[in-house]
Amino acid sequence: MTPGSARSLLFTALGELVWPAGETVRTATLVHILTGLGFEEQTARQAIARASASDWIEARRNGREVSWALTPKIIDIFVTGSVRVYSLSRPVTDWDGRWLSVMPTIPQSRRAARRPLYAGLTWAGFGDPAPGLWLSPHVERAEEVAWLIKELDLVEHTVSLTGTVASIGLSTSEIISRGWDLDALQDHYAQVLERVSRLRPVGAEEILLTHIQTMNEWQEFPRTDPQLPEALLPHWIGRRVARRIEQLRAEWTPITRQRYAELNRA
Repeated sequence: MTPGSARSLLFTALGELVWPAGETVRTATLVHILTGLGFEEQTARQAIARASASDWIEARRNGREVSWALTPKIIDIFVTGSVRVYSLSRPVTDWDGRWLSVMPTIPQSRRAARRPLYAGLTWAGFGDPAPGLWLSPHVERAEEVAWLIKELDLVEHTVSLTGTVASIGLSTSEIISRGWDLDALQDHYAQVLERVSRLRPVGAEEILLTHIQTMNEWQEFPRTDPQLPEALLPHWIGRRVARRIEQLRAEWTPITRQRYAELNRA
């Protein structure tokens, strides 16, 4: 999904509005939201159709009208993904100095696994400071990575270790600078913080649309932010940005859910 695309914004609307409501959503409601976000009606309907084809939603017919129910697949994504997103504001202060290293070797016969592997490791907070080596201070995510490696049929092509950084080779600071582009990420966060600080939506409709746009950007942060411990990256701007967005979400949520309920009853 591309941030800001009809597909990604629909995903956010399903997670922020439909999932908490625990009810089906009318096609007209989703189209209203997506057109309000600037998409043509045809684009909105295509996004809904593709969401169905991706097994995110399934049709429920009531006469001539079609409503949509969330599938177990997307609910599972929301449950697991929300944990990662909501953890962005919390500093990691109990790190014991250990790193989880994963060294996958992708054979030619499994080359199609390369992209999902790299995407999954990045989502789990891993960086690649050297060719073939992925590192993360989040050793508690070993089970998540083990599942990824198994799903991609790379168990026989992967070595993993847990331990501290030795005095041989790259220092910890060099590992961090090579493993993640934190300067670019910090600049991005600064831009986001400036932008959200200027948000002043007025009225329920504008608040709902601004909420979806802002949450859509927020849920992308775990794809680029490794959430390094305080001991490695103190006073990280990402945590400040996440706290501000959480505050806005808390302010907007009652209004957006009420407006959504009105739209879905219309």
